[in-house]
Amino acid sequence: MMLHFYFAQRFSTTLAAVFGMFFCFLAMLDLIEQLRRFGRDVAFQDVLWLSLLNAPSALYTMLPLIVILAAILLFMSLSRSSELIVTRASGRSAVYSLMAPVLVAFTLGIFAVAICNPIVATTSKRSQELRETYRNNGVSTVSIRGEGLWLRQGGETGQTVIRASRANSDATILYDVNFITYAHDKGPIRRVHAENARLEKGAWVLENAKSWSLIRGQNPEEQSVHFDRLQVPSTLTQDSIRDSFGKPSTVSIWDLPGFIDQLNQAGFSSRRHTVWFHMELARPLFLMAMVLVGAAFTMRHNRHGRTGLAVLMAILIGFGLYYIRNLAQILGDNGQLDPVLAAWAPPFASVFLAFGLILHMEDG
Repeated sequence: MMLHFYFAQRFSTTLAAVFGMFFCFLAMLDLIEQLRRFGRDVAFQDVLWLSLLNAPSALYTMLPLIVILAAILLFMSLSRSSELIVTRASGRSAVYSLMAPVLVAFTLGIFAVAICNPIVATTSKRSQELRETYRNNGVSTVSIRGEGLWLRQGGETGQTVIRASRANSDATILYDVNFITYAHDKGPIRRVHAENARLEKGAWVLENAKSWSLIRGQNPEEQSVHFDRLQVPSTLTQDSIRDSFGKPSTVSIWDLPGFIDQLNQAGFSSRRHTVWFHMELARPLFLMAMVLVGAAFTMRHNRHGRTGLAVLMAILIGFGLYYIRNLAQILGDNGQLDPVLAAWAPPFASVFLAFGLILHMEDG
């Protein structure tokens, strides 16, 4: 038990050190990128805050690579100090030595999914809102509720709230739609209802529309105007709408099942969110695989030589498994793989591959 606790403590310390280095590096890179993007249009403290909001998402994405690098550093250190040789001399196998680091990785995965995922979802959503505010002088958001689809677009003249009973799969065609325009500090000034609205470049094209003036002192019905075809300027694009409600990473893992149901009820495809949900559930297993891969190539004593080659092989295989996992996610998003298969097959295959390598190179 004391040996397991010792290995777990060593791995946790190494993991924290690697995590800290990645945080500093990624935060600095993102700060430079945000300064390049916004220049002098945004205050430095706002850009710094935006970079800090982006950091949790970047670290969460890089977590498998952080784990495998920490595992490589740990087992190289244990091998260099001959602690693994002493462990084997006491009658314990290489697999026994791996139990504590693997358990730490699995626990980290559970903690990341249960606790860090909601934090990352919140910071990612807030970061996205701030970017839209700095870029378009207004926030563009999408909300899906039981009573229909809600959108909000911003511009220099004010905000426009859009409510539709239903929409097509990417929300670029809205049906039974209302547009309510708000002027800055003046409240609503205009309402437009249309049978349908189609998003084109820079504008919504409304068909069979009726417009009412909501300015105080005027009779809305007397001022109403009917249009067979009407264009309403818009800062929204197909990509921005898809990103607003189509990025699963901005939805907490605890809210994701309900959000998937809302997407299905509204007529949108929930495949991306379903794949993401299962991939999050499989994250602890994939982190275990990263530890096993790192151990397979670095547990041997330095007297065998070729330490650099072993480290390189571990990193390449780790990156390869990470790439395959992302490729499976893309195939799942596109409907070419079943969501459950796309999410769970790479972690299970990675664990079996790593165990095979360990048994072959250490106990074989």
